[in-house]
Amino acid sequence: MQVHKVTEEFTVSGQITASDVALIKASGFKTIMCNRPDGEEFGQPSAETIQKAADEHDLKFIHLPLGRDPITTELLDEFRDVVNGENDPVFAYCRSGTRCGILWNASQS
Repeated sequence: MQVHKVTEEFTVSGQITASDVALIKASGFKTIMCNRPDGEEFGQPSAETIQKAADEHDLKFIHLPLGRDPITTELLDEFRDVVNGENDPVFAYCRSGTRCGILWNASQS
């Protein structure tokens, strides 16, 4: 799992598996956010699978998928609520981490 620390409170990564959740918890994160739509790629773990693992480790899980459609105001508002709220620190993932970074940059303007 390759991670990129954007700020002290926000880190992005490519796709994770349920077995990565224990390490994410041990690293001090309170929230896992998935910015990847389900079914995007064969063999990709579903958001539900990651959510179950997060629940087992007492982590909050939020699914805010960004597909090929443009970023909506609603998605951006929901993203801001996650990263500017009581969810810190947040570990966000998508296929490569790029969409998480795009959402972060959009949320800062």
